[in-house]
Amino acid sequence: MASFMSILLASLHVLLVSSHVSTGRDGHGLIGYGIAMYNPLCAYTCRDVLSTSMLGCSEHTDMHMHGGMLKKREMDMGVETSPECYASDNNFLRTLAYCMSTHCQDVAIWDLERYWNLNVAGRQPNQPLPRATYQQTLANIATEPNDKLVVGEDLNHTMIVSDEAYQASYNAQAMFEKMENNHEKYGIVLLVSGAVIPIAFSLLRFFPFPTALVTKFNAWFVDPPVFGSRHKTPVAGLFHVPTRGQAFFIFYLVSINVILSAVGYEGIQPNSWYASILGSDGQIISYVTNRLGVLSFANIPLLFLYAGRNNFLLWLTNWSHGTFLLLHRWVAWIATLQAILHSAIYLEIYVHDGTHASESKLPYWIWGIVGTLCMSILLPTSILPIRKNLYELFLAWHVMLSVFVLVGCLWHILERFTRQWGYENWIYTAIAIWGFERAMRLGRLARNGIKTAQVTVIDGDYVRVNIENVSGSGHAFLYFPTLTWRVWENHPFSVASTVLSAGERPATLQYDADVEKLGTSSDGSDSDSHVRQNHSPTKVGLTFLVRTKAGVTAQLGTHSTLPVLVESAYGPHEDLSDYSLLICIAGGVGITACIPILRAHPGTTKLFWGARSQKVIDAMTPSLGGVEMESYVGKRMNITEVLHRELMERSTTAAVLVSGPSEMADEVRCVISELGRQKNGVQVKLIEEAFSW
Repeated sequence: MASFMSILLASLHVLLVSSHVSTGRDGHGLIGYGIAMYNPLCAYTCRDVLSTSMLGCSEHTDMHMHGGMLKKREMDMGVETSPECYASDNNFLRTLAYCMSTHCQDVAIWDLERYWNLNVAGRQPNQPLPRATYQQTLANIATEPNDKLVVGEDLNHTMIVSDEAYQASYNAQAMFEKMENNHEKYGIVLLVSGAVIPIAFSLLRFFPFPTALVTKFNAWFVDPPVFGSRHKTPVAGLFHVPTRGQAFFIFYLVSINVILSAVGYEGIQPNSWYASILGSDGQIISYVTNRLGVLSFANIPLLFLYAGRNNFLLWLTNWSHGTFLLLHRWVAWIATLQAILHSAIYLEIYVHDGTHASESKLPYWIWGIVGTLCMSILLPTSILPIRKNLYELFLAWHVMLSVFVLVGCLWHILERFTRQWGYENWIYTAIAIWGFERAMRLGRLARNGIKTAQVTVIDGDYVRVNIENVSGSGHAFLYFPTLTWRVWENHPFSVASTVLSAGERPATLQYDADVEKLGTSSDGSDSDSHVRQNHSPTKVGLTFLVRTKAGVTAQLGTHSTLPVLVESAYGPHEDLSDYSLLICIAGGVGITACIPILRAHPGTTKLFWGARSQKVIDAMTPSLGGVEMESYVGKRMNITEVLHRELMERSTTAAVLVSGPSEMADEVRCVISELGRQKNGVQVKLIEEAFSW
């Protein structure tokens, strides 16, 4: 027995995945979900044992790779057996049929015949059929065989597969398929939960919880930063501290990835593929690295889903795009770490196995390096200072490397396994998500067509941009193709108004505060609204207030009109009608996000606006109409005093909207959280309107 096992392990010790390139018929789905690896297992086991033996029609090889199509154990013996040889060799067919009749007694004959036609010669889509059916071959066995086949020896007459060899191969295939089922199952859990949990938590807002309870909960567990007082303001200019609500989900994502990478492993001996359960040549290390590869693939669709501004989760949840971008970065770190570990462990396996020199020359290996390397480069080149200071370069680089990641991962699988096992479907899912995102962008652009932007200079820092015959709310992305050779370059701007005065020049355009209160149809068409006291006619259009910095925005002030493409509309405003008081705290151009919300709110409204110059306040004040406002020009607003005064002196439900610099947003967040945590705290909801890097 010991002698048999030593021969068995010496000749058969090989990881399934170290069989270099595995080709076969296309599968549909994932392993365990539409794809069965070894069904019926007994038949696959019989053939697996026999595939180690040399047949009368087998050929001796010169030990080269032959395109990487041979299994390692065949190369070790310098033997190649073609599909035609398997399909025609009587000794192989009769021995296989006898083994199947012995071990597959509970499998239907039709199922065995199906296996026989599809798999006796191999797993290729186009291969010869066996020279006789399973039942015909079985009937052609004149006398019951007596000789037992020794693994690796020549198969020159009808023989019996020993129980030891059968069990070792059966264990190997059964356990490997079970582990592969687990890998895919855990990948599905990861992907589905990453999409469903945000939806589930967002549905809680429709439950009639008491406002005081919601305020307390948000003040303790959702709104404040995890530590310190900064959220929008980066720490050391390098990273943002998540809010506590964001941190809970980040903790989930990290935890579920760690847990799913660590559980559900089993080993079994005897095993014809692995010499041991543990160790560098054992089963578990192979299962772990395969699991890491699958989970990394399962995270890639989440990466693209969270990053897109046409992310369907933005439509189904009340989570902000900034939150999903933060999650995108965390998932990117997780997926990259998994890919690196997957690659590093396999490198160690192949070096230990002595096949690294030949394996590393194969296309699948090279494409795997491309995918892992590009993921690894993306991380350090996506840090906040680069995103913020070199955004257009970062974006182009990010997109280009992301394409290489998808191509590298996809061809890594196709070159390794073709489409047998469905691993490529994870990448196809990511491509579909990205394709949908880009198609939606093009659709929004096509819907609006090429428009003309009217630019009015307010002062040295601000310009106003009016675009006629475009509807939308929230914010829009504007393309100015004549200002840069990078025609794809676009920038997000909040919509300050959705109607334009028809008979006046842009410089004197004014709006009544009741335009949206009195109602505007969903497509932006005019309603019974009154614009100014002279009842000037209005037309559909969008107004943006732009601060001229560097790049494209700096050039806007040199043009009175120019072509523009409008990608709208994104981020419809949250319904705040249940709150009797709305307080808006704005800084600079942050006023644009406040104006539509102030005008649409049916209750009491109050605006606190800090700006660099009086000119921008004068230019936008007519748009506010009768909204009560306190302005702060060139001086710091005492946010703590303002919020304590406005909220503590009123026994009412309030919503506080902040739109401005990161320092302002962080201060408002901390003050609101502090007030909400007090024993007799106010009933308040915090809304933050801000662009996230």
